[in-house]
Amino acid sequence: MTLHRVALPTGALELTIDASDFPLEALMGFAARDNAKRGFLFLSKVLGKHWPVKPSLMTTIHETLAAAVPAMPGPLVFIAMAETAIGLGQGVFEAWLRAHPGQDALFLHTSRYRVGDAPIIEFQEAHSHAPRQFLHLPAGDAERALLMHARALVLVDDEASTGNTFQNLADACRTLNPGIERVHLATITNFMGADATAALSERFGLPVTLGASASGRYSFAPGQFTPSGGEAQRFDPDADRGANAGFGRYGLQRALETPEALASLLAAQIGPRENVLVLGTGEFMHASYLLGAALERHGADVVVQSTTRSPILTWGAVSATLSFPDNYGEGIANFLYNVRRGQYDHVFICHETAPNAALFQLAGELDARLFHFLTETHIEEVSEIPVR
Repeated sequence: MTLHRVALPTGALELTIDASDFPLEALMGFAARDNAKRGFLFLSKVLGKHWPVKPSLMTTIHETLAAAVPAMPGPLVFIAMAETAIGLGQGVFEAWLRAHPGQDALFLHTSRYRVGDAPIIEFQEAHSHAPRQFLHLPAGDAERALLMHARALVLVDDEASTGNTFQNLADACRTLNPGIERVHLATITNFMGADATAALSERFGLPVTLGASASGRYSFAPGQFTPSGGEAQRFDPDADRGANAGFGRYGLQRALETPEALASLLAAQIGPRENVLVLGTGEFMHASYLLGAALERHGADVVVQSTTRSPILTWGAVSATLSFPDNYGEGIANFLYNVRRGQYDHVFICHETAPNAALFQLAGELDARLFHFLTETHIEEVSEIPVR
């Protein structure tokens, strides 16, 4: 057991680690949120969101969490939490599929965007800067049947601190499908504490298990910090934000295809001592990990991370901050952390939305190339970036 006391600009954090599969400093750092609801962040160094991560390390985390999923009655439905844990959840699902070939399972991820005409169910992530979350009901008959006849849920997020969001999502799914019998929570860190973790089954009203790479408990005493108050969500049910249904919002029963042709093309253009950043955008994360992993197999020195809507102070585990408009057209600020212009020899930005001014601005800031993923393997490079 180890105790960490951290004085943040937003307050005082105390964290006790009871168990960890990895050295804590390799797993996470401490950061301060620009958020009145929660002033601290356990910033993951293995997630591929706010910190650059080797794809092979991300794979290790995916496989570790997938291996902790207990034997449960099927079909299983894996649901990843937007936006931070979408890539993590999809990676855990695909690692589980590799270990359990032929078993029925469905992957979905929540979203903060409405896509197409599929019905949605809404639940709350109360502590988030953008609290409204949506789960699309699969449009395909087979995927819809899996969701409606699932007997177990695997809910994936980067961390568990209260369990409230997990419970809200589980309750929404059980209203839709009362036949759900078991829930497993998969997280990189679980800081609810041993007593709260042991009480999950009673709280949820059915058997609940939890697998995490690190566990412990925390307390936070807010300070006098005044958040900037920037808006992080402007949901319009009639707006088409350019989000793609084909990467997990409508459900997948299989792993995404790796963009091998693009990886081979790009690998041939990378010098032996050059470094590479593959950058996902917002909720579009897993495709960038797959491209990064393919480049790593080609021998490239590559890391993966993503842009985000989460406002975090430049302090602690955040050494650099870049702000730019969001490419989904909500008109809110988006951010990229721990990346500076000129830090990488190559930056490849992966996006699901059509090319737009926000993407051109981000690409110009990083001297990056834009790759528009229309499908897993139909990828178009945006060759014309306006000169600013």
